[in-house]
Amino acid sequence: MVIRCKLRIKILQINLVSTATLTAVGDSALLVEFDNRIDPAINTQVLMLKQHVEAAQLPGVIEVVPSYRSLLIQYSCIIASTEQLTATVASLLEELGDRQSKTRCWRVPVLYGGEAGCDLDDVARLHDMSTEEVINLHCEAVFRVYMLGFAPGWCYLGGLPEPLHTPRLSSPRLQVPKGCISIGGQQGMIGALAMPSGWRLLGQTPVRSYDPGREPPFIIEAGDEVQFFAVDTAEYQRLEKAAEKGDLLIEAVGRGPEQ
Repeated sequence: MVIRCKLRIKILQINLVSTATLTAVGDSALLVEFDNRIDPAINTQVLMLKQHVEAAQLPGVIEVVPSYRSLLIQYSCIIASTEQLTATVASLLEELGDRQSKTRCWRVPVLYGGEAGCDLDDVARLHDMSTEEVINLHCEAVFRVYMLGFAPGWCYLGGLPEPLHTPRLSSPRLQVPKGCISIGGQQGMIGALAMPSGWRLLGQTPVRSYDPGREPPFIIEAGDEVQFFAVDTAEYQRLEKAAEKGDLLIEAVGRGPEQ
């Protein structure tokens, strides 16, 4: 079942016409897809729909999973039917302009270069920059967290300055350290776990963006903003010890409704 409806909504205080496609995925999930592009306005639509679905407490809904441009709604087919849920979500889509999302901004410490960021020198050479220029550009940017995925706590970031757009590695590494701060293509990344990756490592943060023994286990969420700042080795080691004891290390700064 595929339903297409044109919606006139207000996102970021700009009137947009967007197409939402609702598609049944098996008998226990509904996929809502918006325009096919990386765009903060589209991502805001996704997150606003997520808020609406969660607030409605729809019978049978188990989980809602946002991505860059879509929302997957998982439900129990014993409690809810595809037809019922599709009709309800289509109605919720018409209400997206009724609410504005609030944005949290996190300042994340990073130890750049060396063993913590083994690709920093290569990235600088590729763009004919000094390593200091790469670090400054990376720290000046305000990144948007578009989604969490691939692995728990991995944050996909938009807003990488164009001069730093860099192809991923031709051959992925078998393992990168937890807390890796990486770039790939036009995106940035905060990695929470040690695992394989083909992204280019600029540095490492002591912040535990994911901790299964903590409540909540995730600190940074989709729709948040992130800005990095550089720390030296001594400060990184001090923060790492604090993180091992359970210190979050970072606090969010509220930015109010998205403008």
